Amino acid sequence: MNTLALALERKTRRLFVTERAWLAERLLAEMQDVPLTAIDVAWVSEAEMRLSAWRRKATKTVSAEKALRDIRKELLR
Repeated sequence: MNTLALALERKTRRLFVTERAWLAERLLAEMQDVPLTAIDVAWVSEAEMRLSAWRRKATKTVSAEKALRDIRKELLR
């Protein structure tokens, strides 16, 4: 992330919650017309595939606690 974006983030954290929400909505609305990148398309495809498998009960689920514990363990290797 560049310096300007980080400075803007710090400044926006000082806004009231309602002002931050308004700003977030405006920024997200502007992104509606931005075409997806190849990486975005790949992530959407992966998410749809995983959701479909979950709905068919073709995949095993784990609790968030276990998932986070496993991730932390992997990162600390």
